[in-house]
Amino acid sequence: MKELIKKLTEAKSPSGRENEIRDIIINEIKEYVDEYKVDKLGNLIAIKKGESDKTILFDAHMDEIGLVVTHITENGFLRVEPVGGVNPRILIGTKVQFNGHIGVVGFEGETMEEYSKNMNNINFDILFVDIGVDSKEEAEKIAPIGTFGTYYAQFNDLGDKVISKALDDRIGCAIMIESIKKINKPKNNLIFAFTVQEEVGLIGASVAGYNYDIDMAIALDVTAAVDTPKAFKRMSMKLNGGPCIKIKDGYTVSDKFVVDYLKEAAKENNVKYQMEVLLFGGTNAGGYQVTKSGIPSGTISIPTRYIHTPHEMVSMFDVEETVKLVMALSNK
Repeated sequence: MKELIKKLTEAKSPSGRENEIRDIIINEIKEYVDEYKVDKLGNLIAIKKGESDKTILFDAHMDEIGLVVTHITENGFLRVEPVGGVNPRILIGTKVQFNGHIGVVGFEGETMEEYSKNMNNINFDILFVDIGVDSKEEAEKIAPIGTFGTYYAQFNDLGDKVISKALDDRIGCAIMIESIKKINKPKNNLIFAFTVQEEVGLIGASVAGYNYDIDMAIALDVTAAVDTPKAFKRMSMKLNGGPCIKIKDGYTVSDKFVVDYLKEAAKENNVKYQMEVLLFGGTNAGGYQVTKSGIPSGTISIPTRYIHTPHEMVSMFDVEETVKLVMALSNK
């Protein structure tokens, strides 16, 4: 499964520009589903038909956070704006890529006083991207205004853990792909929605389920692992604790029936799990909750360290247990 995760995370597909990752996913699943389609917004919807009249939708968003070029200086430096939740502090000295061309992020400071002041107040007004050219004309050939970019970072295999950019939420996509391949004859009708533009407002999930009669929607996404030194003391999620069943986050409260249903499935199939209350953030479950007349929704989260950085980390044990849980739900 690590090779699949590597393939997915290496794709360059920020919000609104998901073509590359969508094509990869289609090639992975097309022989294992009864049907699939791409809707007008760009969501990939795949279906495995079951024998019951119950329909469960699983969601993972394809997009990743990124940058977009807003201005080019006369000597070829790029000014950028975040696409999704990019922390400008994390960008300093980071490699980024635009159209396959690599650059490095720096920040302004003409005097020691200004340098020190800016270091303590990093923001996008003082950031620039150096793509190694000497003129505006050269830069415009590589990354004209409106060009989208992403982190440039490699996949790293640490044995029981992996590190990569874009595990948010390519790890959810990988879990759905693996589940699609392993589920043979499901009891329930299953919809697998690989959605667009989650990082800029749950856009894809707000329409992905509209044309279907769905009994339950379950988002597969990452959540903050707080098992590092001096992490948030009011949360409990950790690596190697199994998938997290979300109670609430900063955006939604999970449906109680869905929460109980997930807990029952985990217990019945000996899946190690943990409970999640996230103090911030949100998932695509919020998009399904307000679809049509409302869909009972919840989230299965993969605990992740260093979310929204170029070097996110997950446990393969948690990933594999999440696949087991999704497979269990297909026949519950």
